[in-house]
Amino acid sequence: MKKILNLLKKPITLWSGVLGGVVATAIFLVVFVEAVGFTNTQEFCISCHSMTHPYEEYKKSFHYKNTVGVQAGCPDCHVPSNYPDKLIAKILAYKDVLHEILGTIDSKEQFESQRLVMAKRVWAKMENRQSRECRNCHDFDDMLIDEQGRRARRKHEEAQKDGGHCIQCHKGVVHEMPQGSDY
Repeated sequence: MKKILNLLKKPITLWSGVLGGVVATAIFLVVFVEAVGFTNTQEFCISCHSMTHPYEEYKKSFHYKNTVGVQAGCPDCHVPSNYPDKLIAKILAYKDVLHEILGTIDSKEQFESQRLVMAKRVWAKMENRQSRECRNCHDFDDMLIDEQGRRARRKHEEAQKDGGHCIQCHKGVVHEMPQGSDY
């Protein structure tokens, strides 16, 4: 009889372990998703002292305040919306945290001295992703191209025909162009 009871207890132990693992995994995933969501907010982005410089530029841009009341924040442009690209971007953001801790770009002068390097890094990412974050909001098919100025109309029609994308022409839209850029 004792042997039978021991055999019956083993599945209970096994299932309680599986159930415990499932619950622990679910809790981890909820906390993880919430943490990723929290780090993907405008407030989180500008909480670092070094981000106050680009944030002031952003506040002067059409992406911050405009006639239609639509705002594109830091994560909309700088963080991919799809997984796993979003997670990769979050992991690679360690360098931003490191530079914040080291005080590499604490002052406006330090920021300006690194602006071109940082801009080129962002432009390369956007080029590599074919301006995917821009195209989450901007779509050639939704543009009123006939209502654009002559040059914009011509350039947008060419880009649409040739498979062009936003960052190829629209550097410096939200942030000031770095000194020494060849754009």
